[in-house]
This record gives sequence, structure tokens and C-alpha cells, in this order.
Amino acid sequence: MKHAFTDVILSILRNRFGDSALFIFESSPLLQYLNVKMRSANRGSKARGAFANHYALYILIEDYISQGFVEAEKGLYARYAGARFTDLLRRQRELPFGAKLQNHALNSRLNDEFTKYFPTLNIRPILRDQTAQRYWIVEQLLYVKAMQDGKETIINIAKAVIEIINAYIATKQSAFKTFLTTCRQIAALPQTEITDAIIFIKDQLKPDVDARIFEIVSFAILKAHYGQQSIFWGWELDQIQEENLSLYKTGRTNANDGGIDFVMKPLGRFFQVTETIDVNKYFLDIDKIQRFPLTFVIKTTQIVEVIYGQLREQATLKYGIDAVVQSYMAAIEEIINIPLLLLKFEEAIKSGHLEGIMSDISQQSRVEFNYEDDSLIDE
Repeated sequence: MKHAFTDVILSILRNRFGDSALFIFESSPLLQYLNVKMRSANRGSKARGAFANHYALYILIEDYISQGFVEAEKGLYARYAGARFTDLLRRQRELPFGAKLQNHALNSRLNDEFTKYFPTLNIRPILRDQTAQRYWIVEQLLYVKAMQDGKETIINIAKAVIEIINAYIATKQSAFKTFLTTCRQIAALPQTEITDAIIFIKDQLKPDVDARIFEIVSFAILKAHYGQQSIFWGWELDQIQEENLSLYKTGRTNANDGGIDFVMKPLGRFFQVTETIDVNKYFLDIDKIQRFPLTFVIKTTQIVEVIYGQLREQATLKYGIDAVVQSYMAAIEEIINIPLLLLKFEEAIKSGHLEGIMSDISQQSRVEFNYEDDSLIDE
């Protein structure tokens, strides 16, 4: 696989290994894996960055280097007691975008994914002693055969891997810095100059953007939209009060939240953000909350009536009983697509809510992407 960041990887390898760079790149499963995982690097802040698996490799190889095994006699690493879990987790959370990362990549996810790409290799990148909570990088993956000066030699790519991951991090930092800076600049625009804001938001609501950005932008727009509406309610007739609708984000995107991404107070409406028009997923979410009505925010430009029709058709094929189909369809309170989001956005900024929308996008993005370094944005 070749993509824009492949050239960066090859450039780093050339600087270190000269004419052997391409051969080393093509011969190393570890470099091939990183190349696949780094295809999002030059797609901007909207492209999903897979930091967990990158960082699992990074912290173990960094430990390998710091313990002096690059220059040590081959085979000496086999006697190493291993890196302690607490040290690895602390180091991982010191890295950019790593503050909220857990231990899943270290324990299994990196190994499982690597095996999917190289099913016949019979090598997994991480070894661990679960009882002692010690971890090792599989040193075999750090050695690559290459030709130098007409002779076959063994190259250790540990330092090159660290440099490649650092370059990836820097690229993602730059893209995210641009994204947040743009949010601030848009928020500072006069209310009479909304063209740039609309263009920016439309770019974040395209069907091919990162699901996390879509959810964050959707939340910011809907929060502003519903925040302009109010209801009158109370426990007693003489205690009726007016209260604006408030939308709350329940947690991080892709979380196991039972099908609830946003919650509205005081009406108690539930919202689920999704990318697909799959009746199985929709009805699973509905079942999770015992068919409590759900509003679906869908990353699509398809007409709402067409979506309803597709869901009903799929449900009829799946269940075949009108009463069952109707009970599920009745639990879909509303469907909001991209055109409706854009319409609500334009109405909100005309009402003076542009700054609030951009502020929410910036704030929620920082939380979602584990990014807290204001100094990079304010330069």
C-alpha cells in the first residue's frame, strides 16, 4: 500500500540506511504494518488516528532502546526482565493524544490486529507475563536483512521506527492544531460574515469524514438548535416554569453507551449518531433501551423519507409481522440527516450562536482526541 505518508517513511529510512531503504521497507512486516496504519496522517484532523497501537509499539521499542539493546550483542534481550506495566502506561499517557489511552493495545489489540495483516507470519509484536506484569517487544521484528556494500547484513530498525512514529505524531498534531485554530477563527467572525463558517461546517459533515468529528459537530449544532427552544413545566399548576432545552453529550464516541450519544433535558430525549442505514443496528440500539424512542442522527445526505422507507423495508424482510415492524418503527422518534443538520446550523448562526457552536466543537474535540496542549494552538 502506498499513500502520502509512505514517502515520509521511506525518506526516514533513506536517511538512516541509504540505498537499502526500499528493500528494508518491503522486507519488514513491522514497517509494512505501520505504513498501513499511518495512511490517515496526511488526511487532516478529520481522519481517524490510531494512536493506541502506535504507542504500544513506541513505548516498548523506546524501552528497548533506552536499555541499550540496539547496540548490545544479539540475543542479550532474551535475558531482560521486561518493562513494567506501570512505567509503560505512564509513558504512554505522556505522549500527545495519549492522556486517556488504556492498556488494551498493550494487552491484546495490537497483537490481534497485527495477526490479521500477517496471518501466516506466526509472530506477534508484544510478549507479556501477565502475572509479573512485564512486557517485551518481539526483537525478531526489529531485525531486517539488507545488502550493504555488496554484503548481506542484519539491520536493527528500532530507532527508525521511533523516528517514523514521531513524524506521524507531528503530522497529526499539525493537522489538529490547524483544525482548532480554524474553529477559533470562525468563532471570531462577525455575524454578517457566515460564508466561511458554513463552508467549514459543511466540510466536517461530509459522509466520508471521521465519525468522531461528525458526532462532535452534530452535537454542537443540535445543542445550539434546541437551546433556542423552551418548554413550560412543573410539578404543580401554580409552579409552572419555563426552561430551555439542554443537550448533553453522554461520553466519548464509539463508547459502549447502550445506544445513547446525546441526552436532552428536561424532555428526556435520547439521540444516537450513526453512519449506516442498517435495521439490525438501529433495532439493537432500540432494544438496548427497551424500545424507548430514539432520535437517529445519520451521516448521510439521503432524504429522510427514503431512509424511513429503507428501514421499514428491511424490518419487513427481517420480521414479516406488521405489529413487530410497527413497534420498532414507532420507537424511531426522528431522523436527522446532513441536510437537516446544515439547515439547523444556518438557523443557529443567524440567531447569534456561531461562537458557541465553534467553542463546543473545539472543547469536545480536545476531549475526544486526548489533546490538552493550548500552547500549540496559541503560537
